[in-house]
Amino acid sequence: MEVPQSITRNIYDKMTREAIFQKGVVYRMENVSFENENGLTLRGLWQEGSTKKGIIMCHGFRSNRSSRGRFDRLASTFQEKGYSVLRFDFGGCGESDNRPLTLRGEVEDLTAAIEYVTEKGTEDLALFGHSLGARVCLEAYQRDRIKTMMFTGAGTGPVQYDWSAEFTTEQLAELADTGFLTQSVEDPFRSSIIIPEEMLRDFDDFDQEELLSRVACPVYLIHGDQGEEAILMPLTREGMVYLPKESQLTVFKGAAHDLMDQMNEIEHLACQWMKNFL
Repeated sequence: MEVPQSITRNIYDKMTREAIFQKGVVYRMENVSFENENGLTLRGLWQEGSTKKGIIMCHGFRSNRSSRGRFDRLASTFQEKGYSVLRFDFGGCGESDNRPLTLRGEVEDLTAAIEYVTEKGTEDLALFGHSLGARVCLEAYQRDRIKTMMFTGAGTGPVQYDWSAEFTTEQLAELADTGFLTQSVEDPFRSSIIIPEEMLRDFDDFDQEELLSRVACPVYLIHGDQGEEAILMPLTREGMVYLPKESQLTVFKGAAHDLMDQMNEIEHLACQWMKNFL
């Protein structure tokens, strides 16, 4: 799971069609919005590339389109390589319209994002997801549109989390009374998120073989082996048999779920993967 940290250093969310000078290159990005099938407005950042190839980035649970700065960095690198990139907030997160967080809702959001970038002229499309965002990518996968997918810290198999270790007694009492709990977040656009019981059930109520076997494109998965990754990584290793043969798994020994200390390596591996399969 992804717990957001302070992202006040994220200068990208403050800009609309502004030029950013980084690594000696001028990048351009645009604040954009689009609606899902239920009319919920989703907001994000679009970085136009020099090709017809695009990448949609999907953040984790309780996070936002910056993904603690990871997606900001990767998006600019992808754009430098010629790819157009969309980072967006799922409904109920970041700057997007409010709603309780659900896997079902986030799949609807990503489906709308795929339509949006297709309408903008993207012909070859990849999905990049972190943590729960990877599960959303797998659920929303479209064989005729998605050329490849890349995940970090993915939840590819069911996990029964101890929610009493994640939430306070008061939050769990709220959940028992109302079916929802409220959690404060450090986010420039909102102070809290709403988590229903449905969302918590979604982490362990699915079949790994059914989820992975429907994927026909090559998938690259990156994991650590510490903390939560000690649970998630073995599930992915077991599930590799259900993915296309070109799929790969890389494990960084000693790495935690956020993989922040491995960003240099991930950036390099991501660019190489996209070059080969997108």
